[in-house]
Amino acid sequence: MGIEIENKSGIDCNETQILDIAGFVLEKLGIHPESDLSIILVSEDEMSELHVKWMDLPGPTDVLSFPMDELKPFSAKDGPGIIGDLVICPEFAGKQAVNHPLEDEISLLTVHGVLHLLGYDHVETEEQRIMFELQDKTLTQWRDRK
Repeated sequence: MGIEIENKSGIDCNETQILDIAGFVLEKLGIHPESDLSIILVSEDEMSELHVKWMDLPGPTDVLSFPMDELKPFSAKDGPGIIGDLVICPEFAGKQAVNHPLEDEISLLTVHGVLHLLGYDHVETEEQRIMFELQDKTLTQWRDRK
């Protein structure tokens, strides 16, 4: 996988772990190994700007996903593509990480964001059930292999 990460957040994060879990999700879902993904860690101010610009919603959020080639799970046979951009706000994530480490919250957000990039959503009840079951299963498999 061609996964690039850039930390512009000013918060020290385990970038190796973020890359590892992103690669694990993409591999598990059969995305072509030469596909590209960009992960950017940003400040709350930058996330707020992105949230307003792209979602027309005020304030920061934890993760935003910007798909590119609309790759779908198990599409390795289709060849490589550009998965898209995943934007995570560690500062906002830290506020959500009440009973667990920030590192765990960012791992969860990485899986969540990658699933969005691959077309999963949680607007409808059944979509939510499918996406969150896959998210939980993937996180558990990733942790268990370590």
